[in-house]
This record gives sequence, C-alpha cells and structure tokens, in this order.
Amino acid sequence: MPSTTPASLVRGGRRVFVVGVGMTHFDKPGRRTDVDYPDYALEAATKALLDANLTYDDIQYAVCGYCFGDSTCGQRSLYQLGMTQIPIINVNNNCSTGSTALFTARNAVASGQVDCALALGFEKMAPGSLGSAWTDRTNPTDWSVTAMAELRGFENSPVTAQLFGNAGLEYIEQNGGPLEAMDYIASKSHMHSTLNPYSQFKQPASLEQVHNARKIFGPLTLLHCSPTSDGSACAVVASEDFVVKHGLGAQAIEILAQVLVTDSTKPVDPAGVGKLSCVESVGVDMARRGARDLYAATGLKPSDINVVELHDCFSANELVTYDALGLCEPGKAAEYAASGATFHPKFWKGPEPARRTVVNPSGGLISKGHPLGATGIAQCCELTWQLRGWAGERQVPNASKALQHNLGLGGAAVMTIYSRPAGSVVSAAATPDPRQRFGYNPAQEHRTVTEADVRRVMSRDGSLLGTPLALKDDVKARLATGTSGTPSKPRL
Repeated sequence: MPSTTPASLVRGGRRVFVVGVGMTHFDKPGRRTDVDYPDYALEAATKALLDANLTYDDIQYAVCGYCFGDSTCGQRSLYQLGMTQIPIINVNNNCSTGSTALFTARNAVASGQVDCALALGFEKMAPGSLGSAWTDRTNPTDWSVTAMAELRGFENSPVTAQLFGNAGLEYIEQNGGPLEAMDYIASKSHMHSTLNPYSQFKQPASLEQVHNARKIFGPLTLLHCSPTSDGSACAVVASEDFVVKHGLGAQAIEILAQVLVTDSTKPVDPAGVGKLSCVESVGVDMARRGARDLYAATGLKPSDINVVELHDCFSANELVTYDALGLCEPGKAAEYAASGATFHPKFWKGPEPARRTVVNPSGGLISKGHPLGATGIAQCCELTWQLRGWAGERQVPNASKALQHNLGLGGAAVMTIYSRPAGSVVSAAATPDPRQRFGYNPAQEHRTVTEADVRRVMSRDGSLLGTPLALKDDVKARLATGTSGTPSKPRL
C-alpha cells in the first residue's frame, strides 16, 4: 500500500473554491409532517445559489447525496430549480454521503470537466436509532460488528453505539486518561450548539447533565449520541477563472486539498495473528491516512489548523479521532479532551490550554443533528462561514485554515482542508456582500426561502415549479407558509 495518496489526487488539477453555501434547520424526524425531502433540498439549494449570486443555469454539473430514498431523488430535488440536462449524479456513502457529493463535484471542477458544480445533500429519516433497511442480505458493516463482538461481546443496545462506545473504552484502557473525557466532548457540543441557529438541539448541557442522562451503552448516555435528523445542505464550487469572472473573490473559500479514504486491513486482521481492535473497526486508520495525505499535499501542520468540524456521531468517535488527525500527541486524546483545547473560548472556564483548536463550533453531529446525506455539506457550510468571519458569537478568532472530517462506516472518510484564498481571486472586482442579497446574515440566523428567492435563482426556462415569471399557485402557497425552524425539545 502506498504511504500517501499522490498529491495530484489530493490537491487536484485546478484550484477549486466554495463560492456559495446554504442549509436548512435540522429537524427531529417526524416533527415536520408537512415538509418532504424536496422542500428541504429546495431551501438549501436556493440559499447556496443566492449566496453565490448565480442561477441554476450557471450550474454545469451536480451531485446529490442521500441514504434514505428511492433512485433519482437528486433529480426530483433539483428539477425544482431547472431541467437543464446537466449531469446529475446520486451518491450514497453512509454517513460520509454529503462530503462524498462535495468530493465528486470538486473533482469535476479540479479536473477541468466543468467550471461550476453543485453538491446537494438531504435526508428524510425515520425516528429512533439507525438500523438496516435490508434484512435479507449481507450487511456491509458485518465485519466490523463481528470484530467488536469477538473482542467485547454483543449487547441488546444500538449497534453503532456499541461499536463507537467500545472503541472509546478500548482507547482509554490502552492509553490511559480520564473516562469523563467523553463527557467533556459531549458537553462541549451541546454548549456550542446554543449559538447555531440551524441546530436540532440548542440546549446547553453541563458535565453532570451529560453524565447522568439516560444510559445508551457503556460510557455513552443519550447526550453523547447524535440524533437522526431531517434536513438539507448545499455548496457551490467553482474554478479560479469562474471566481474571477463573476467577482466572487471576496466570499470564495479555497479547498486546498481533499481526499476520500477507505479502510485499510487493520480492522480485519487478515493474517489471523490476533490483532483485532475496536478502535480500528470504526475507521480511525482512514482518519490517519487522510490527515497524512492532506498535510503532505499542503505542507501544513496540525498546528496550522484553527477550526475543525469533526464527525462526532458519538463522543467516543471524536475522542479516538483527535490523535489520528494530529491534534494531540498519540495516546493523549483523553487528556486533550479534558484540557479545554477544543472548546470555543466563550465556553471554557478552566486554565488556558497551551494551544487551542476549536472543534465543532457548530455543535457537531451530537447537537446540530445528523441527516446522513446533508451532514458533510453542513460541515462545509460552517467552515465556510467561519473562514469568511461571519459566525458572530461562535466565530473562532483569527480563523484562516480549517479541517473537515466526515466518516462513513463500511467505510469511507472524506477529509478536506479549507483556506482563505490568495492571489487573483482576492484582487478581482467583487460583487456585493452576499449578506446584502439575503437581507440578513445566514451564518447567524435561519430563515426559510421566499417566492422571490426561488424565482431569482431558478432556470430562465422554468422547472417543475413553473417559470421565474409565474410560479405555480401551490408552490407559492407552500413558500408563503415556510418552515418554523423551531428547535426540538430538550433531550434531558
């Protein structure tokens, strides 16, 4: 196996920039019976196009990610904005589906196939813990569950909670450190989410509240676990020439490097020498490989990263991923979690850490929510807003470099380094600040889209919704109703 992915694959050919982002509020499944996946998708895509000052006619290629839905749901979602005969690809890569869509769209631009592409993720999920939709065929994660069961047994509790909970336990047993490190991680996520208008849960939770919540498995209580969610997120990516031509330099955020990594043999012990590991079974070696590739391709070090959106499906996964990303010394993740180094300074009252890298200022999956197809693109939205300096009270001070980690068991990890841009895109004449087009700051306030918003961005030739000059009456009524964005009730 090569020690790193070739830099040409990680950095791509041409420079690629995020020029527009948008997302919906993330909702508890079943809370909004009047909203379907096309409604969520329409809101997110409309916002991303408004942000980029583009219309759907400018989009040359689209990739849609979702896990719960029939074939071609992506077409059904985007046909609301136009039926322009562009390629539309639908992807499913478990919990990394959204960032897989972004990875695919970015590669289309980097390779020179197109100059502007759109990545859309959405989900309409079922309440309760994740389970398999297909019980009459092999589960794609059977090998990781088997390895865990051989090592630590199997209980009557959610399978994913057992996988990640056992990984956290194994990490601390092997490396030491306080078990309550996972309480710090979960409490941090709940604190951070209070400042995110898109979060499914916006209630703070202390260490005691996290620790004493309803037990799910081992050290994991309900407040250590991400919920299932409904929602959507969207990003528009473009080439350097496109950014300059359209005057988008002031808002463009560069994708310095991006990699999609799959599993190594570490989780399966193919030689049969008895080296199975719960930590390895949840994709930690994908994170190691991805981080190594990103740092090698960019010349950056972990200390150059200011802000991270990390796939905290459970607090235990954030714990075992810290040193895989190089954020702390190997084996020291528990002490690192308890040191306050990953907290936004607004929420840390203890001694000042030697170096601070804020992790999940959005509230992460634990509190913001986890609609599988949208999660990776929602991470992109947050990091784009952070690097633009738009995030208000949750803004990470002096953020210039950001790291994204999005994991899907089975497995795939998509990891990305973003940066404020340099060069020609900065010096190019700029369009007005996108916040003027919105009439508000979308990083700090959630609003639904209006009839005028949709008409502004849809294809001039029309769509399933009508034409820019005449939307259908039922569409007008639905847009006039909007969605409340009211957060779900506390989980305490």
